[in-house]
Amino acid sequence: MSRNVSVLMAFLLLLTIGSNGISHETEILQNHSPLYTTSNLDFSFNSAPEQDEEITGSMTLSFTISGTGTVDSILIEISDDNSTFTTVKNLSSSPWVTFFDSTLYTNDTYVLRATLWDSDVSDAVVAFSGTFSIANQVPIITQFSALNPAYGTGESSTDRAWFNIQANGSIGFSWQASDDDLKQATLTAVPGPGSPSTDGPTAINYGWTWASGSMSEGIWSPRLTVYDDSGLTATKTIYIGIDRTAPTIGSLTVGTGVTWQNSQSITISGLQTAVSDGTGSGLAYVEYKQPTDTMWTQTTSNAVTLTFDEGTTNLSMRAVDRVGNIGTEEFIAIHVDTSAPEFDEWLIDELTTDRQGLANVTAVAFDAYSGIDASSSYVQYGFDRNGVGDTPDLSGRWITVGTTGLDAQVGLSNWASKSRQYLMVRAVIVDNASNTFTTEASAFQILPSIDFSWSLSETNVDRLIVRPGERTGNITITSVLEHNKQYGGTVMVRLESAPADRSASVSWTILETRSVAVSGQGAGNVTLIWNYTVPNTGQFDLRLTIDHVNVIDEYNEANNYHYLVVTGASVDSPGTVPSFAPSILVLILAGLFISRWQRKTTD
Repeated sequence: MSRNVSVLMAFLLLLTIGSNGISHETEILQNHSPLYTTSNLDFSFNSAPEQDEEITGSMTLSFTISGTGTVDSILIEISDDNSTFTTVKNLSSSPWVTFFDSTLYTNDTYVLRATLWDSDVSDAVVAFSGTFSIANQVPIITQFSALNPAYGTGESSTDRAWFNIQANGSIGFSWQASDDDLKQATLTAVPGPGSPSTDGPTAINYGWTWASGSMSEGIWSPRLTVYDDSGLTATKTIYIGIDRTAPTIGSLTVGTGVTWQNSQSITISGLQTAVSDGTGSGLAYVEYKQPTDTMWTQTTSNAVTLTFDEGTTNLSMRAVDRVGNIGTEEFIAIHVDTSAPEFDEWLIDELTTDRQGLANVTAVAFDAYSGIDASSSYVQYGFDRNGVGDTPDLSGRWITVGTTGLDAQVGLSNWASKSRQYLMVRAVIVDNASNTFTTEASAFQILPSIDFSWSLSETNVDRLIVRPGERTGNITITSVLEHNKQYGGTVMVRLESAPADRSASVSWTILETRSVAVSGQGAGNVTLIWNYTVPNTGQFDLRLTIDHVNVIDEYNEANNYHYLVVTGASVDSPGTVPSFAPSILVLILAGLFISRWQRKTTD
């Protein structure tokens, strides 16, 4: 029994020793002490983080090497869990020194492991640093801005801080940062040549007033870089612009886009989309005013609707950008015409039955504002029996001339078939503002081409006053019958008389009827001599007539009559004379009297 207890106690002691040995080995591993190497080199950190040291920034890593052997390389690694190591630096030649930048790692607890390779024995010697903590504080930029911009914040490229400054102007910049060892700050990528000097480290002003002397227009992205004594940095960018150029107004759309508008209420669009500010701050608003306005009206809409008088109005417009640059005043001509065009008269070729081919028809019209749109206006025609009504009854409809405009031509193969009919015309008149007016129907008669008439200058009587009777009352009538066209036939003419003081019931007395043959080419005339004896005292009307039965269809039936007056005078009546011709005796006596009177005057 005692022996068994002794054996058990001995086993427990061995377990305790074994346990203590394992714990010691684990402690050695945790303290990073090498267990075994065949190299005769002694190797350890000379300059490295100490146990439980807090480090910031960068530090030098160096080593102590002694003994015999050949150092081929030194691999430096780092771990935050004592199991997974990552490479910091692999030194392959003397001097066996390097820098450790702690800012490359997050704040935590680490250990460094250095592995020296001895090429003489092809074995490694391992050394460990103490367990240390990285406690870097990276600078935090809490504020960075451009001061007093005319527009925008500068937070992004779409929200720039815009300035309207001259080339010799200045821009203020302000910044703030938090850090336990803040050192200095720099500002780069500013407008103009050069950059401001470093702010710090002797004294930090937390800003700059930057004036390069050559502040050109454009956009920039100033960059702030903040440094601390640990070698840590932080950067931030803002976005600014300089704009001294006013926006310009491009092509606007007025109303429906045509030159002349037929409404006094007109919408002008494109006020935002047609305005350009180049690469500047952008359009703020557009201003406009009519000639009667004293103040500008602002709008940020893309379209405005305004009321204009008839005629042409020059609307003033200008654009203003976000930093207050005012564009040049521009004038937009607004043309308004709400009145329909007006018709004046028809100009039509003479319409006769001998016309060949086309007849020119022109509607004379005018428009006070926009003018006549010939390409939209047109003439219509048709044929009618009596020239009355709104629609040509023979054609049954209005026929539109094949060409546009108010100058038209109407053509027929046989105008002779239209004798005494009426050419009816109307016009649809459109002005350049699309106002339309349709004229009333007008009728023009198509007349025969042949016409007979008495010559007014060559038809007369030889005496106006005679003594009645077969011996003293004879007068001679000379008449000239004219015709304007060739006529291959005869025409009936006659001489008629009637008392001048007749009543309405007294008819004309036919004195003589003749059938006159008209021959020859083209126009001509025939001279006819008539004799008439004044039967009684008093006045008598004489009438020469042509085609009294209207056998011939003539151009003008009204000129078929020619009237003359003769007087039968009594010898016993006071104031009457037997003849217009004085006697020879009276002429002789008058001559002798004048001759004697002249002789006495001379004496």
